[in-house]
Amino acid sequence: MTYLLEAKGLEKRFGAVVAASAVNINVQAGERVSLIGSNGAGKTTFVNMITGYLKPDAGQILLDQQDITPLAPRDITRLGVARSFQIPQLYGDLTALDNMLVANACHDQKLSFWQPARRPQAIARAEQLLERFGLIEHRGRRVAELPGGVRKLLDIAMALTGHPKLLLLDEPTSGVSAEEKFPMMATIMDALGQEVNTTVLFVEHDMDIVERHASRVIAFYAGRVIADDVPAVALAADDVRRYVTGELLAE
Repeated sequence: MTYLLEAKGLEKRFGAVVAASAVNINVQAGERVSLIGSNGAGKTTFVNMITGYLKPDAGQILLDQQDITPLAPRDITRLGVARSFQIPQLYGDLTALDNMLVANACHDQKLSFWQPARRPQAIARAEQLLERFGLIEHRGRRVAELPGGVRKLLDIAMALTGHPKLLLLDEPTSGVSAEEKFPMMATIMDALGQEVNTTVLFVEHDMDIVERHASRVIAFYAGRVIADDVPAVALAADDVRRYVTGELLAE
């Protein structure tokens, strides 16, 4: 079987702290995978290794059967990997549309230094994504003036400008009120549903959101994968109930 993403025997330590230990994960194209685990379990370390921000001490990462382990983040992005961050990485003094156009310019490998970012095709793509994420009304507003949830959505929309094969979302609903979480995640997943060729891995702490939107769950604890299955099975595993959701400890 051919996988979009393969992680083979990943190891990562920060001094005495084990951030990844014998991590083996295969992801097929089109999957919606949630990464769960307590703080420090290894989720973000895994995401950072995929994107090249961290290099594993041992192991290999393949994207479409190509070894991306030694590549720089920019080169990995060019191969079709994009991400959003827990704290959105935006230009506060620019409008929502201009942020989208900057992101598009960064992804456009054909864009030259002298070619303007405000091209009709780029604007059309940006407005299409803003519309899809329910952000078109904020098109001309400065990002610094936008609510936190809107900035989160904009960050994800920007990640899609390059038509990525693999999209990594780091806690897309963090910092958002409980009332906003579910409609916001529904908006995100509905928008991503139109990107039929994009595989999604998302880090999430709310198990209700995981159950609703993941086709598969990978649970981490102390740098190890302790469960990897469909949500109903993974969330019922004893190690997940003990180390992630705390259900066994509460009984």
